[in-house]
Amino acid sequence: MGSAAELAAAVLMVAGFPALMLAALVPSVPAFAAAAAVTYLADHYLHRKGSYLINRLGKVRAGLSIRFLIRQLLLVLLLARLSLADNLIYYGAIACFIAFYGLQAPHGALVQLIRNRRRMPVATRNVDLKSRIRIPDAPPRRLLHRSAEKMLHLDLFAVVGILLAAQVKSALVGFVGIGITVAVATLYVVALMPYVRGRKVPPNAERVLAAVDDWLGEYKPETVLYFSGSKDSAYQVNMWLDTMENLDSKPLIILRERAILNNLAPTTVPVICVPGGVHLMNMDLSTVRVALYAANVGKNIHMLRVPTIKHVFIGHGDSDKLASVNPFSKVYDEVWTAGRAGRDRYAIADVGVRDDDIVEVGRPQLAPIQTWQGVPEGRIPTVLYAPTWEGWDDNPGNTSILLAGENIVRRLITADPPVRVLYKPHPFTGTRSKEAKAAHQRITALVQKAAAERAADPRFATDSAAQAQAKAELARIEARIAQLAGTGGDRGRDEAEATRDGQVDVARHEEVARLRAEWNDAYWRSFPTWEHRVITGSEPRLYDCFNVSDAMVSDISSVVSDFIASGKPYAVTDSAELGAEEFKRNNTAVRAAVILSNSAAELGELLGAVRDPAADPLAEDRKELKQYLLGPDEPASIDQFNTAVANLAIKAETRNVGQESRIAAATADAEELANAVPGQRVSSAGDTDGVGTG
Repeated sequence: MGSAAELAAAVLMVAGFPALMLAALVPSVPAFAAAAAVTYLADHYLHRKGSYLINRLGKVRAGLSIRFLIRQLLLVLLLARLSLADNLIYYGAIACFIAFYGLQAPHGALVQLIRNRRRMPVATRNVDLKSRIRIPDAPPRRLLHRSAEKMLHLDLFAVVGILLAAQVKSALVGFVGIGITVAVATLYVVALMPYVRGRKVPPNAERVLAAVDDWLGEYKPETVLYFSGSKDSAYQVNMWLDTMENLDSKPLIILRERAILNNLAPTTVPVICVPGGVHLMNMDLSTVRVALYAANVGKNIHMLRVPTIKHVFIGHGDSDKLASVNPFSKVYDEVWTAGRAGRDRYAIADVGVRDDDIVEVGRPQLAPIQTWQGVPEGRIPTVLYAPTWEGWDDNPGNTSILLAGENIVRRLITADPPVRVLYKPHPFTGTRSKEAKAAHQRITALVQKAAAERAADPRFATDSAAQAQAKAELARIEARIAQLAGTGGDRGRDEAEATRDGQVDVARHEEVARLRAEWNDAYWRSFPTWEHRVITGSEPRLYDCFNVSDAMVSDISSVVSDFIASGKPYAVTDSAELGAEEFKRNNTAVRAAVILSNSAAELGELLGAVRDPAADPLAEDRKELKQYLLGPDEPASIDQFNTAVANLAIKAETRNVGQESRIAAATADAEELANAVPGQRVSSAGDTDGVGTG
């Protein structure tokens, strides 16, 4: 239900309809009015909250329209039970509801038609279509937002009027309510009609696609980041936005799902969302030389078919999981890995990716991760627990949450000397497995309980004034960010308008980036440095958690490879109980880690390394592993990445020029042979046949 209030509203709404029937049968106008008010208010509240129950009711044929119809039929039953079946108000009520539902069809058709026509074949950001085609303003939000609910609630005037008429025995007040309902519903339909014709209709698909091609011809993109996936996978493309902004070549981002576009982080790079495969394949990408792929998905084929482009798999993380050596990767011209480890991983997996096609480019995204300088004096150590999610199968090695999570957190919160725990689970945690979701909830409860107990412990001092100042600063920054970026982003925004007006203000974008950095600093100052914390959502980011932590506990995932960039001690859980040596042999990223069993008894080794870096036995191993996994510190990863893009673009251009030369040569040869002897046809072997032979 989402909350206790939503559950209460759901119970009231479900119970309200039997109460309506009982009130109609008794009959009692006051009781009917009270029950009707409860169902109206509860229904409205659940819709406003987007409650899960509302969606489920529609699936079992108890949707919005049915609920309103039942209430109206029960009102007619009430009139009959009150012996008003021969009264004009009885016939007026029936005629009103028939007319009212007669207006639902044109209203629904108009709303759907407007939405369909305003859904662009291609949605864009940072692309200048405004100067090429005319995209009219959207209808007022009040006309389309939750339109079905608003239309149906117009029956309220009639219902109130009819109930008053039944109570005071006067049909006049009832007909006033009926008249208002029918008149306002008619006006609602009429108000929508101008938006389905004339200049208020966006241009058709052909004109929009032509405008996009015109822009592409002017912009001449050279490097494309291509992405397809569910809305929950938007983080996989978001992690590459900064890299795309720092390319030396002209960048372009191509998305395939509107949900990804709506969840895309702010960027200055031009973005084109092309849901239709045919539209993508007909798009003019003749200037593109390199295409980068962050995920292996079926829709990649629509771009992979273009032979003039060199295709590269860059992935969305670097880990020892099987996904990092997917056999599908051999369809790309090159596979880019962070360091030597990625190259060796493909060689060991033997999935058909040639060593010559692998390029080591580092990890440009890791630039914000700070190198560890030891625990600051006067602050207790901070340990980050960042487990991965349960995965698509029930392999016990997928995540530590199920078998070890509670043990890890319990040992950390009871450690002596004390440490602070930050718990940041993977955003997919609990989406597939109920057991993982339940374990996550238990871990959250453990951390929150420990935080409350520590707050009441007099040994832990609090600088209330500094925290209050930081919270005030947070509020100020959040208000300014909301003012600059909009609190809702593209969610619920009209697609045509968002495409027309979606060019980023660079100065505003830079200010938001600066404010987000200030927000992150204020966030960590807004609570004590000893306070345990559960961190979910996109802010603060995982790398921000890296920077305030002194050690990390995690699972086999790209999180471990990324954390190694910090040089800090870390532990990885062997949830499948392979044994430390076998676990290290199978997983490169754990070779410099403290290996934890499901009991987490080995956590003392990790905490010892944090408290006394001079006695850390794995410090040198971490330095060597960092270079092996992520490549050298110099040149900078973004420079390595740009060099790789430039080199591959040269290969693509060389291929294309060679192909054009071969086609031109073949055409010239064919023309020469055709013109060799007039009236003769020359075979492929050079012999003549046809006229003139004998």
